[in-house]
Amino acid sequence: MKQIDTLIHTRWIIPVEPADVVLDNHSLAIDDGRIVAILPTEEAHQQYRGKTELTLDDQALIPGLVNTHTHAAMSLFRGLADDMPLMEWLNDHIWPAEGKWANGDFVHDGTRLAIAEMLRGGTTCFSDMYFFPDEVAHVASQSGMRAAVGLIMIDFPTAWASGPDEYLSKGLKVHDDYRHDPLISTTFAPHAPYTVSDEPLKKLQMYAEELDMPLHIHLHETAHEVSDAVKQSGKRPLERIEALGLLTPHLIAVHMTQLTDGEIEQLATAGAHVVHCPESNLKLASGFCPIHKLHQAGVNVALGTDGAASNNDLDMFGEMRTAALLAKAVSEDASAIPAATALQMATLNGARALGLDKEIGSLTVGKAADVVAIDLSELESQPLYHPISQIVYATNRDKVSHVWVNGRHLLKERALTTLDENHILEKTRQWRDKIAAGDQQQNND
Repeated sequence: MKQIDTLIHTRWIIPVEPADVVLDNHSLAIDDGRIVAILPTEEAHQQYRGKTELTLDDQALIPGLVNTHTHAAMSLFRGLADDMPLMEWLNDHIWPAEGKWANGDFVHDGTRLAIAEMLRGGTTCFSDMYFFPDEVAHVASQSGMRAAVGLIMIDFPTAWASGPDEYLSKGLKVHDDYRHDPLISTTFAPHAPYTVSDEPLKKLQMYAEELDMPLHIHLHETAHEVSDAVKQSGKRPLERIEALGLLTPHLIAVHMTQLTDGEIEQLATAGAHVVHCPESNLKLASGFCPIHKLHQAGVNVALGTDGAASNNDLDMFGEMRTAALLAKAVSEDASAIPAATALQMATLNGARALGLDKEIGSLTVGKAADVVAIDLSELESQPLYHPISQIVYATNRDKVSHVWVNGRHLLKERALTTLDENHILEKTRQWRDKIAAGDQQQNND
């Protein structure tokens, strides 16, 4: 009998790869941070002995969820400015608040709050786009969370950098500092075509090719964005992106609510990736990403929450359900984006977009042990006929019982093991009081 680090016996294992498969009464064996076996529980008892061994009756194991688009630190702006369109929300509320508050401490504390929320909701990897990416990487690594840290680029100065050259040099330093960290990868993260000019975009594409890194950008988020671009340049944003050489397999295009059939074909031909953020798009009335058409064309579509300032949560279970339901309504086809596809979008497709699918995204022997246990025993989950459908359509994030990242047990019976929940709550309350007082003073002025 072989001794390993962790042996988990459970009612169901949903590996995602192969698709739409449910393994009954199976066990997952983890050693040195990796999945070493998935086998019937009776055989697992005969072959392995775990230093830690868990029996999770009436629970399902799935791959850790991949939140492929976040602004983690903006969790501290949750609920600050609601019920308004994107550009009013950005110009009149979010950018002024960021100008006042977005320093290193803000990003450190906001990212820690976001990671705690995501872990308790079954997310084991997040792709971020925000200022002070060094702080994001530090907090994620210290927490044991997997992160694709966005090296932000924007034309105008902020507390992080004075202009494109400094954004790039500081970003490349973050890339170099964390290149050997097993939990941290990096992406280039130009904010949007309307905030980043041609020369910085071309330079980022050159580096993306040279370093084989994803390039993560907001694109075709609203009809207003597209019409403004046409007025200013005569080109739709995707047309400009293609002309600059960015339409490649490295491209991660976020939102994409305004697409023609021809543009969908362009994305498919280029091998680019799309991140669908359904709840943020709905809340900001940005439009509907045509994910059924994208899926039919062969485009890899992943899911993201966007930031908690525009969602207002980091709940990937909610995104799965909303994405599946919205796709059916938009396409007028009840068979569009079935439950298994929605789960794949929240796991393996996100890993593919980030270039991490050899490591994560499915429960496969040899991959990193990023694993989530979901308790399906309670009355809200009964009766249970099809576990995948139940998880997508009827399960909430509070049913997540355990989370492992790289084999490390980060959530145990809903309790965080590497983060101090009370300390995070206290820090969050302090930020709330400061930000609320500043907002009230601005209104008085």
